[in-house]
Amino acid sequence: MSTVFRRIRRRVLTPNVSETELGTRGFHEKSPEARELIETVGRMFLTGYAHAVESRSVPEVEARLETLPTFFRGFAYEGAAMGCAMLDALPLGGGRHVERLLAGRGGEHVYMAYIGVGWAMARVPRFRWARLIPPDPLLSWLVLDGYGFHQAYFHTRRYVHEQFREPRLPWPVGAPLPYADNVVDQGIGRALWFVGGTDAARVADLIDAFPADRRSDLYSGAGLAATYLGGADEDELRVFADRSGEYRPQVAQGSAFAAEARVRAGLVVEHTGLATRMFCAADPEGAAAVSRTARPEQPVSGALPAFEVWRRRIADEFVSLGRS
Repeated sequence: MSTVFRRIRRRVLTPNVSETELGTRGFHEKSPEARELIETVGRMFLTGYAHAVESRSVPEVEARLETLPTFFRGFAYEGAAMGCAMLDALPLGGGRHVERLLAGRGGEHVYMAYIGVGWAMARVPRFRWARLIPPDPLLSWLVLDGYGFHQAYFHTRRYVHEQFREPRLPWPVGAPLPYADNVVDQGIGRALWFVGGTDAARVADLIDAFPADRRSDLYSGAGLAATYLGGADEDELRVFADRSGEYRPQVAQGSAFAAEARVRAGLVVEHTGLATRMFCAADPEGAAAVSRTARPEQPVSGALPAFEVWRRRIADEFVSLGRS
């Protein structure tokens, strides 16, 4: 494939960076610093995406991504996974791009990568979704998390302010479909940390406006974003923890997921520890260890998918330890 064709493909497929600006999105602006943080995340995501659709090979993509700042590199890998998934889904895009990304350095960012696949799912026709199924059945639920994030981020009025819920999504194949709603809500909860401009009180207000049966998943997603993205100081995180009330174990669970994602990828930053100490009463390694230990290693019997069993084990562990 020629360099010219790859550049044309990048221009055609890559969203405009203006789509990630707070003014375009209509998100709350807490401060210039919070605005810069959120918009930089958007730029890094699109940088990773563009590298994926333009580069000649996955190793070339990885080489480019590894030069990006530690704080934002995970978001770039998320974007790259979306780009790889778009190529897998398109008729002339080739195949196995996501698989090759996960087989290399992208495997260290597997959580972000699966979420990135969910972004692609939101942008390709449903009859192409079968080409986007990642290999790990446990983590494949994160694809729906990415889908929910995308919908709340780009269709905020409908999914956040009007609290729209998707009709029964055909994903994953053969899965208990009602649970798909829960994972989509976890992604919407992550997006609310962006929509609320990392303003802890504003984000809690947005969540509390939803029906009570959706708040557990929304608080979990927001806790994940508050830990992985940051943008809030200790006092603000304390406000969020207090506002979460009965859902504080779910905030701890989301925070532990975020800690594991950063620890596994070697991307722990100062804010990671600040958030895990507030939400999990643990350092990032300790919070990540709870997530790893609780992860099901064998098929789980019963009505609940293994992914939900995993999440509940994490939340219950923090409760038993008196940390949430």
